[in-house]
Amino acid sequence: MIEEREINILKHRLVPEHTIISGDELKELLVKLSILPSQLPKILNTDPVVKEIDAKPGDVLKIVRNSPTAGKTTYYRIVAKETA
Repeated sequence: MIEEREINILKHRLVPEHTIISGDELKELLVKLSILPSQLPKILNTDPVVKEIDAKPGDVLKIVRNSPTAGKTTYYRIVAKETA
């Protein structure tokens, strides 16, 4: 019988750093990119990392990935509610 273990997915080596950005950071980002929040790529509220960091629909996440060729790259995703 396999015991259930508590695993912190945020510490897994394949999961990049995810943080919820503030309202001021979001405003700066939208001005810099000349876009609306709805134009950001989406990440579902059912995503395990979204659940772990307690992000809500409408929050914008900053995702920093390590790349062997590009160093660190930053991506932004808006949390969207999964629809049936």
